[in-house]
Amino acid sequence: MDGSSGLAVTARDFGLKGPRGWVFRGVSADAEPGSLIALEGPSGSGRTCLLLALTGRMRPTEGLASVGGLELPRRMSAVRHRSALAHVTGVTDLDPALTAGEHLREQALLQGRFGGSPRGLPRPRAERARTRQRRVDTALATAGLDLAALPKGPRTAVRDLERTEALRLSLALALLTGPGLLGVDDTDLKLSSAERAEVWALLKSVTDTGTTVLAVCRQAPRDAVVVRTGTAGHDETKEAAADALAETGRS
Repeated sequence: MDGSSGLAVTARDFGLKGPRGWVFRGVSADAEPGSLIALEGPSGSGRTCLLLALTGRMRPTEGLASVGGLELPRRMSAVRHRSALAHVTGVTDLDPALTAGEHLREQALLQGRFGGSPRGLPRPRAERARTRQRRVDTALATAGLDLAALPKGPRTAVRDLERTEALRLSLALALLTGPGLLGVDDTDLKLSSAERAEVWALLKSVTDTGTTVLAVCRQAPRDAVVVRTGTAGHDETKEAAADALAETGRS
């Protein structure tokens, strides 16, 4: 994992409109590489769709945005390849029946097969296995997840993880891809004050590796670059967000 190439994020009058209305509109941002960016707003204010739009997974309707110098929506595919998502319901859901170790092995194998350099494929199997394990160990350390401390170690099923443990696992899986931009949804959902402080400290430590972090939340910490999505809409606006997500697609 290489977190040394964080991506700058800028936006001006950025907006997305679905079939039933505006999901978000008039969003502006200006954050340097390696920033902790909090997408702050109440539920229903378009926070998740903004996260998906800034990571190249939803097509915006108006305004300007750039991620690492790549203009949106023209360079959506390039932004997708340089970003990763964690903890996004319906996009990065963990399989409750699989163990933490199984999730990590699967992601590491996929990344080695499809995300690495083709020159690495002819290497001996033992060397490839060592490389995968180093990547997993680095991602776990950055996400602050100690597999040995779980109830059954790496054989602990996702269904048995605490909320913050599941979040850390999702972060580790995303970090395995070596993103320059990491998007995290529902950062403070159903967490205690102590747990929220713990998660924000974790995300700040991720930015210390160079990776830029976009984090959806109700209330941003003091040291974050705050991007507000406005007030919560009515049910019609929430449906518009769902419609826009289905219409523009996910990856």
